[in-house]
Amino acid sequence: MKLKTVDLAIYRLIREEETRQKDVLEMIPSENYVSSAVIEALGSVLTNKYSEGYAKKRYYQGNAVIDDVELLAEERAKKLFGVPHVNVQPYSGSPANTAVYFALLDPLKDKIMGLSLAFGGHLTHGSPVSFSGKYFKIVSYELNEKGFLDYDAIERLALKEKPNIIVCGATAYPRIIDFARFGKIADKVSAYLLADISHIAGLIVAGAHPSPIPHVHIVMTTTHKTLRGPRGAMIMVTQKGLKKDPELGNKINKAVFPGLQGGPHDNQTAAIAVALLEASKPSFATYGKQIVKNAKVLAGELTRYGFDLVSGGTDNHLLLIDLSNKKVNGAVAALALEVAGIVINKNAVPNDPMPPFYPSGIRLGTPAITTRGLRKKEMKKIAQWINEVIEEMEGEELLKDPSSLSSSGQGKEARSAFWRDFKEKVWKNKKLLQIAKDVRTLCKKFPVP
Repeated sequence: MKLKTVDLAIYRLIREEETRQKDVLEMIPSENYVSSAVIEALGSVLTNKYSEGYAKKRYYQGNAVIDDVELLAEERAKKLFGVPHVNVQPYSGSPANTAVYFALLDPLKDKIMGLSLAFGGHLTHGSPVSFSGKYFKIVSYELNEKGFLDYDAIERLALKEKPNIIVCGATAYPRIIDFARFGKIADKVSAYLLADISHIAGLIVAGAHPSPIPHVHIVMTTTHKTLRGPRGAMIMVTQKGLKKDPELGNKINKAVFPGLQGGPHDNQTAAIAVALLEASKPSFATYGKQIVKNAKVLAGELTRYGFDLVSGGTDNHLLLIDLSNKKVNGAVAALALEVAGIVINKNAVPNDPMPPFYPSGIRLGTPAITTRGLRKKEMKKIAQWINEVIEEMEGEELLKDPSSLSSSGQGKEARSAFWRDFKEKVWKNKKLLQIAKDVRTLCKKFPVP
């Protein structure tokens, strides 16, 4: 039976979300639009099968077709990225990084060195609130005062701390990552080097960002974001990785299953295979390069409007903006932009004096709007709208100093009430609602896949 007949409430909510996605500019850097082919694979009968184990070594019967699906996904990934070993079973990025750590490190003993969350790293790169910071010793590197990775400082820290694994990669870093330099640093301290390319995998495939493959031992990537596939992840072992440890692929496989997961999501595996095939086409290379072109145009236009971009610009798909000079915090900006039909996320900036829920910055990117076909002309218009929204919010005193309200008790209740009332006011702002109307008009010219 059709969903509409079985569950009208969920059917309506899905249609509502479909309309929302069509009517707004999705500019969260980690979001994208998949093709109808990816959605078809994801919603296929493969969701009915249970397939514990790996291809040709399953614990259940009836997996001949599933084996072919998984092997096809692996072979496509190997060819696309140029690696000898791939595991396509991780459910998502965080479990994939978990598998790498548990494959190679002793909990509570061995040391991970990664980019600090406060400076654009990921929770799984060593944040104390994540398993990575709770089960392993952690040392974090940071950005320099100009917002760039300081490779000399990273090398000095590695030589001092002797980490067992170094993680290079980020979730809010707008510049090229020098994987070759990271490789030399890791070699000097005999550490494994893990490249987390979740955000930039599609750019690497497209030739719009240098590849880590020749320089690192392990690569982890999610399969959505710039790769434009379903939500999932892959762990890849390079030739350099196998040279360091011939059993590296087997160790990672065992950490994924049975170490951390049960049966893989076979429908997800099939959808990943479809996305990898799409990413191998010449049109995808054009797409990946256009993402960067759009981001650079947007960065230039926002700079012209007086926005303070962390590191002064971008080399990839995302922009990180410090709004301190605009007298607006990131939470206010993100809300106001959403009302105006531009969906981004609030984000901490380096050395941010504000707490995470009310940070000084915002993060935005161009993968999804580039998928829709927007180009230079539209980037200029988007920059204009962003400027108008921030000007409308400029000077708002809302939670300018959240530390003045305690994090518990009466202070917490006051803060929640204050924020609730403010949101209601912003959603009625006529200027923002007019921009949202103009955004919908633009979106109609660039339909989603």
